[in-house]
Amino acid sequence: MKMEKTATPPISATVIKLPLPKKPKQRVEDKWSPQVMKLGFTPLPNLLLRAQGKLKLSPVMLNVLVQLAEHWWEADKDPYPAKDRIAGRMGKSPRQVQRHITKLEKAGFVKRIERFSGKKQTSNAYSLAGLVAKLKLLEPEFTKAKEQKKLKAKKLETAAAS
Repeated sequence: MKMEKTATPPISATVIKLPLPKKPKQRVEDKWSPQVMKLGFTPLPNLLLRAQGKLKLSPVMLNVLVQLAEHWWEADKDPYPAKDRIAGRMGKSPRQVQRHITKLEKAGFVKRIERFSGKKQTSNAYSLAGLVAKLKLLEPEFTKAKEQKKLKAKKLETAAAS
């Protein structure tokens, strides 16, 4: 039996272009703008911000720590910004900044290290090893809380599916 080829009529269809899913804008330049980011950034652990209250860091003390961290470029070299510079950025007097650094030092967050050029003293360096150690001690507590939150959410999801 011979099959005849039948011509199929052309189908007229309208193609609808669906929008492509947007790529998440996660780069810092996407968030803050290239103009802002060209001046640099300071990496800070989120734990420092989340544990501010637990560490008993006042807003001014946290600001001083952030100002010190802004100058901490290499892990093995302590930052050494002048108190005048920090004070100017914060809108405080150098004496106020010095008082807050003393509080941070007494609380074990920073350690002042005198620096000299010949016999003349220059700006102090500040070791942030104490801050790092305190954050390391808090990390397990915050990690556990995060894991418990995930487990609680998972239990809610599985209970809803049942």
